[in-house]
Amino acid sequence: MSSLVKSWLCSACLHKVVRRDPSRLTHSSSTMSRGRRRPYTTTSKGDQPFRLAVIGSGPAGFYTAYRVMSQTQQTKVDMFEALPVPFGLVRFGVAPDHPEVKNCQDKFEEVASSPNFTFIGNVAVGNPGDHFQGCTVPLASVMRHYDAVVFAYGASKDKKLGIPNESELGGIYSAREFVGWYNGLPEYADLAPDLTRGDEAVIIGQGNVALDIARMMLENVDVLRKSDITESAIETLSKSRIKRVHIVGRRGPMQAAFTIKEARELMKLRAVWYHPIDMTLLQDEISKLPRARRRLMELLIKGSTSRPEHSTKSWSLDFCLSPTGFAGTPDGWVQSTTFERTVLSSPSDPASGVQTCGETLQIPSSVVFRSVGYKSVALPGFAEAGILFDDRKGVVRNDGFGRVLQKSPHNAEGCDETTVLPGVYCAGWVKRGPTGAIASTMEDAFSTGDAIVADWIAEAPFLNSEACHGWAGLRAEVDEDKCQVIRWEDWKRIDSAERARGTLVGKEREKFTSTREMLAASIET
Repeated sequence: MSSLVKSWLCSACLHKVVRRDPSRLTHSSSTMSRGRRRPYTTTSKGDQPFRLAVIGSGPAGFYTAYRVMSQTQQTKVDMFEALPVPFGLVRFGVAPDHPEVKNCQDKFEEVASSPNFTFIGNVAVGNPGDHFQGCTVPLASVMRHYDAVVFAYGASKDKKLGIPNESELGGIYSAREFVGWYNGLPEYADLAPDLTRGDEAVIIGQGNVALDIARMMLENVDVLRKSDITESAIETLSKSRIKRVHIVGRRGPMQAAFTIKEARELMKLRAVWYHPIDMTLLQDEISKLPRARRRLMELLIKGSTSRPEHSTKSWSLDFCLSPTGFAGTPDGWVQSTTFERTVLSSPSDPASGVQTCGETLQIPSSVVFRSVGYKSVALPGFAEAGILFDDRKGVVRNDGFGRVLQKSPHNAEGCDETTVLPGVYCAGWVKRGPTGAIASTMEDAFSTGDAIVADWIAEAPFLNSEACHGWAGLRAEVDEDKCQVIRWEDWKRIDSAERARGTLVGKEREKFTSTREMLAASIET
């Protein structure tokens, strides 16, 4: 296995890739080995740079940039980020008590240190910057100044349940809002979730994010203080009255989306008890299940290490319940959640269908978190550029390798024939949907990077046939008197300031939660 490929993953993510399919890294190893014998491609364009714009500075963007830069010597990457700080979901989505998952930031720093890489922070593409001194450039302008563009901007919206009182009552939050709030995302810095109205919380959804939210509410606050969770979140959690957490799903344990690592962490929390699983939902012969699913079922049966009499908090996995509505207090705050029981067509089948059976129940809930998935949205300018976006799935339509599709110019009326849009690519969640961990995002981004390199070698058409000037040409369209562009050295000053703030309270960093603070810290003194 290639040591180079290993270095691009933390040990936990590397284990996931190898466990899922060892041949994937074997293939990557041979690819990288060939790369060492012939480290750069040659092209017919002489010394003309290949200018690549990457929109989004999360894992998908950095991994794609790395893949292309490592195989094509002429590549010049300009990475656009709407916020003044990089790393996307690694900074704002990974649980603060999972610092090992954030190790990939060190590798992204290596990419950014290349003279062929330029970070362009605080600059939104298409969407007007809605924060202090944020810059905006039209998508059409970006496409005029680059050979190729990669969309890697992730999923910025939430899926909704579409049930009565979901938007009318207070105390109902999306997972994205709550996770963004405790991780310091400026968009949700003022969320101020109220965890003092009662002692029962309901989380709708049973993925890893749902379990992260449960852990934040059940964990001892003094343990969290040592992480990079924001001080405002620590203050709120320290005042929380939540003692009982329900993690609710429409299907059964065999269909659950969470992984054993996240479930085990909850099981091991001190003075926190896990309510036993309904054994009727499990098949009789668990020993015959595939190893990963068998181990998870065994964990759910074994339960937590804490006992009820020694616990101050508790949680449960409530299966086969579909939410139908919320009831509130006279002052408009959620008070309970109504569910309808469901029946699985095949309880032991991970892909089992589900239908409701007419029986309802209510679960008290002074706070509710909706954790049913994120969703990407199209950027302004997609339609004008001919970029096809699937609104239902929330993805840019592509050929599976990251090449973006457009309608075929020869379409007959009523025909949906498509063709590749030259020089336009996508990677990460906006390419495949909001699923998977950082390891799968790396694999996906490498696939897109390989497609870009293959097209460059094949002298396929790109966005522009004439020489492009990248950011040097585009920045003339940015009014830097009205907005502040952040370069990598500016980000490093923000980083240093956050680490200094963290030292004062005994942790690695204390994040700025407003763009105004970030921009102020970026200025050299």
